[in-house]
Amino acid sequence: MNNTPQKSYNKIEKLVNDKINNNPSFGDNIVTSIYQKAEKIAKDVVTVNDEKKVDWDKKVDKILTSKITGYPIMLILLGVVFWITIQGANYPSEVLASILFGIEGELTEFFISLNAPKWLHGLLVLGMYRTLAWVVSVMLPPMAIFFPLFTLMEDLGYLPRVAFNLDNLFRKAGAHGKQALTMSMGFGCNAAGIVACRIIDSPRERLIAIITNNYVPCNGRFPTLIAISMIFMGSLAASHFSSVFASLSVVSMILIGILVTLLVSKFLSKTFLKGVPSSFTLELPPYRKPQVGRILIRSLIDRTLFVLGRAVMVAAPAGAITWLVANITIGDVSILNHAASFLDPLGKLLGLDGFILMAFILGLPANEIVLPILIMSYMSQGAMLELDSLTALKNLLINNGWTWVTGLNFMLFSLLHFPCGTTLLTIRKETNSLKWPFFTFLITTATAVLVTFIINITTNLLGLV
Repeated sequence: MNNTPQKSYNKIEKLVNDKINNNPSFGDNIVTSIYQKAEKIAKDVVTVNDEKKVDWDKKVDKILTSKITGYPIMLILLGVVFWITIQGANYPSEVLASILFGIEGELTEFFISLNAPKWLHGLLVLGMYRTLAWVVSVMLPPMAIFFPLFTLMEDLGYLPRVAFNLDNLFRKAGAHGKQALTMSMGFGCNAAGIVACRIIDSPRERLIAIITNNYVPCNGRFPTLIAISMIFMGSLAASHFSSVFASLSVVSMILIGILVTLLVSKFLSKTFLKGVPSSFTLELPPYRKPQVGRILIRSLIDRTLFVLGRAVMVAAPAGAITWLVANITIGDVSILNHAASFLDPLGKLLGLDGFILMAFILGLPANEIVLPILIMSYMSQGAMLELDSLTALKNLLINNGWTWVTGLNFMLFSLLHFPCGTTLLTIRKETNSLKWPFFTFLITTATAVLVTFIINITTNLLGLV
């Protein structure tokens, strides 16, 4: 049998790999030369009748994908989206809360008229219904504003430009450039972002993208980040600029998520998943005129109602479980208090507390329910407050020892901590292994613990608390 063709192919493959190892831009240079040759051929054989016609796509792309203007424009657009969301969500949230918590009063009277046991009223009304009322009143208005705006940018064709801008950073981090696209998908849902990692051919780089996708906030975490930023980060600035400062803090969370994604990708590419990053060609789609009907359907039905529906389905049983562990006692102390007391020393080291850590643990099924679970945990200790506004939530948190550092570290822990149950199951399915979901759980949790620990120690040493 003649192995000469195979040997020749192996020599060529080795030569190409050596070239790429010695010159990471080798692949890009090949692609660039192909496109330049294609453009030259096209100019020679294609006749353009209207030479004065302006190519607006190229002109706009020179601005949006420029190394000088691309990043500032991206940050400004994100800031504007969050500012509109924060400003517009206040009043609808208060109206919804007043309606839903008004219904709670009617439900309580109904249970009293039936002479229902107190435990049944507590489980169904103070546990399940109150959690549902909180989820709907606090999450629905921000999502109903944020998702249409985000979908508008996607429909216009801007999000691929964001991926184009981030491509070079991912390659420098030892990851695949397509990870910028899968990360962008993660802003909608981390599980969807992980499924999108199938577009990455290299198994090593696909694993890096899967493991680090959780570092960008998904649909379920945005409402929590926005609510806490409005309460604590916004209060650090003058009242006239509170919404602007809150918007900037949410943008900062996104930037921190991207930075951590790059750092952890670099760490993995140098340790557990060593290798040379592959190159790929990203063809930018043309700008499109936004289709209002399509945007509204995709954002309000496919995203807002889908996320809210999932949150409601998970929040109801979670509210019931939280009420039970908060009211079932062992030695006159509730199970929740026992667990929170055990975790409290670790929580204090991270600038948090035991109840916050318990909320994240009980909120493993979905990120949307972490804050409602925390509220139920705090309220089980004292007066059962009706949180009909963000002011009431702020008072509840401050009465339980929160400071601006607690708010900051809560946002950071929410951003960086372990993936939700759905995402972990998706990792299991995509990798066909239990090892990688477990590894992802460990590395994300370790990142959240390390970052919040550093922030807490630093602020305490500087006397900023």
